Amino acid sequence: MSHGPVMLDLQGPALTDEERALLNHPAAGGVILFSRNYQSPQQLEGLVSEIHALRSPPLLVAVDQEGGRVQRFRDGFTRLPPAAWFGQLGRQNGKRARAVAQKIGWLMAAELRSVGVDFSFAPVLDVNFGVSQVIGDRAFDHRPVVVAELAHAWMQGVHEAGMAAVGKHFPGHGGVSADSHCELPVDLRPLGDLMMEDLLPFQRMIDYGMEGIMPAHVIYRQVDPALAGFSRYWLQEVLRKQLGFQGVIFSDDLTMAAAEEGGDFAQRARHALDAGCDMVLVCNNPIGAAEVLDSLVDYRDPAAQMRIIRMHGRRAQRREKLHLDPRWKEAVEIIARYEENPSLDLDL
Repeated sequence: MSHGPVMLDLQGPALTDEERALLNHPAAGGVILFSRNYQSPQQLEGLVSEIHALRSPPLLVAVDQEGGRVQRFRDGFTRLPPAAWFGQLGRQNGKRARAVAQKIGWLMAAELRSVGVDFSFAPVLDVNFGVSQVIGDRAFDHRPVVVAELAHAWMQGVHEAGMAAVGKHFPGHGGVSADSHCELPVDLRPLGDLMMEDLLPFQRMIDYGMEGIMPAHVIYRQVDPALAGFSRYWLQEVLRKQLGFQGVIFSDDLTMAAAEEGGDFAQRARHALDAGCDMVLVCNNPIGAAEVLDSLVDYRDPAAQMRIIRMHGRRAQRREKLHLDPRWKEAVEIIARYEENPSLDLDL
């Protein structure tokens, strides 16, 4: 059985019989985990192992483990600083900030891989223009070049731990104040401004070998009337052709308010896939997820299959060995000093 194009969520810390049936549906391809699915590292490892054992090739297992406000697994995992902290550190010493970003990227990925999670939906590549509260300190910096530099260092650490990276939210969510979870954001800037600022981090990270990208639930009205994740122009013409991206395109959650532009859940999924997404996320709505699965029961895209399979996690240390690794101890000490004083000029 190959990977289907749908990534689903779960209701609690253990699989139900109904969820097992859904995950064995031919259109299922992965699972995204949330805080409600987590009780302890041991419980999580067992859950991920059971998900992976359901079928072959195994379903992908992902999570949003950015750090700061967006970190689904906390107790039992190292609490990670927000991306903006690396930018703040970079204003004091850019070389030091990149070194720290690489260490913390490795730590995040190594801890997730130690319990079997394949990848995190990170890094955030949005530029912080001081407009979007939903982005805010999730962005590395207000300077596109610095965002790219810090994200690259962070991704190097992630790769060292055996994990792929997924940049979001293409082509950039930082220029709108509306939260796409609750309403439809519309960005009125011209294409030239977006290319010079927002797209720069994505272009550089693609050149550096980033494996995945998630488009924004934003309409860029002067460029294309469709939501970016439903836009062939953004995904095919710009992302694939102009920027040369060959990795996986994941839709953002199709149950978000902004995605209502695409019709019912099955229509949204079809619009996203037709536009160029390889895998669509359907979260927090089991009825909608079932509708999407049934609508895509015969869906096949061999090229997407080849891309998706590269998202599986690679080598991993067991948790007990990881905690003896000098790199783990060093990264945890850096974060402990950050927690004592977030504005501290680390002497590394």
